[in-house]
Amino acid sequence: MTRDVAIIGVGLTKFGELWETSFRNLITDAGMKAILDCKVTGEDIDALYVGSMSSGQFVNQELVAPLVLDSAGLADSHIPTTRVEGAGASGGMAFRQAFLAVASGQVDVAIAGGVEKMTDVPEREVTKILGAASDQEWEAFLGATDPALHALIAKRHMEKHGTTREQLARVAVQNHKHGAQNPSAQFQKEITVETVLGSPLIADPLRVFDTAPASDGAAAIILCPLDEAESYTSRPVRIAGSGQGSDYLSLAARQSLVTFEATKHAARSAYKSAGIEAKDVDVCEVHDSYTINQLLAIEDLGFCKKGEGGAYTARGETALTGAHPINPSGGLKARGHPLGATGIAQICELTWQLRREAGPRQVKNPQWALAQNTGGTGAAAVVHILEAAK
Repeated sequence: MTRDVAIIGVGLTKFGELWETSFRNLITDAGMKAILDCKVTGEDIDALYVGSMSSGQFVNQELVAPLVLDSAGLADSHIPTTRVEGAGASGGMAFRQAFLAVASGQVDVAIAGGVEKMTDVPEREVTKILGAASDQEWEAFLGATDPALHALIAKRHMEKHGTTREQLARVAVQNHKHGAQNPSAQFQKEITVETVLGSPLIADPLRVFDTAPASDGAAAIILCPLDEAESYTSRPVRIAGSGQGSDYLSLAARQSLVTFEATKHAARSAYKSAGIEAKDVDVCEVHDSYTINQLLAIEDLGFCKKGEGGAYTARGETALTGAHPINPSGGLKARGHPLGATGIAQICELTWQLRREAGPRQVKNPQWALAQNTGGTGAAAVVHILEAAK
């Protein structure tokens, strides 16, 4: 027997190169914003889950969850706190753990947070840390970086399905257009296809503007049982479905380079829980750490057939006014990608969309929203489906 669960409060810091603030202050800021977004007090909170991929390497801070509780002034409560790690999917997994805890009845009010401070180390070190999400023995040791592995995926998609360089560029152009309307985004400036194609090559065929930036930032969400949500807010959002999937860590072990089976598995579970299909989704946040990842996502989630993601995007189907609006926040590409915070930030954006609070990037009358968060080269994936309050 499980309970329906609602989101009652959300909080998000600005994403970017935030030299003036610390890891500790980022997650505290996001958590306080979430608390102020509803009527929850510190005494109401029963559990805390924090997504963070590599705080030990980025800022030399392990044992993150008690630090977050301490920074929030809640250490005296002694409530259980848990760090969740899933590379780029750390935030989405932390959110899922909080959801499952509340749904099970073990916890009544939970906070799911995510944080990363990535810009305190040199760019070369960032690349090395990101490579820890690949297979160390069969990929990283042999010189394959994270961009190189995604370049292999992109090249295979282009060879097998005829996807063009211009179609990949359209993903970046669209997400920067959305990000220009998001005050929390790291990049708030529109770009052109020519800008993307003229940017430096990092791993053929991917260029600088095909990749998400290294970012600092944090996000937090408060959850409670749906039937108790009105005690805390007049704007609850129901968590209608949740799914998680995994795959082989190395690309060489997979049957296909152009399908993320973990995403497909997670999506099937989430759709079944929510009782909807891909065609019912009104707005979506997907994990576009590279432009090719967004094309794979919209195919694997069922918005278009395999191999048609590039053409689907070029036709404008993923724009704010398209059939399936994708990444109204600007996505990882423009909003930024502080690894542990990304999955939580996606849920924040969709909550604002379903509350009709997204301002100039608001999608028209959304009822169903979907978030897809992946780790590594798609070896881990989490999919959540949210429903607007009726």
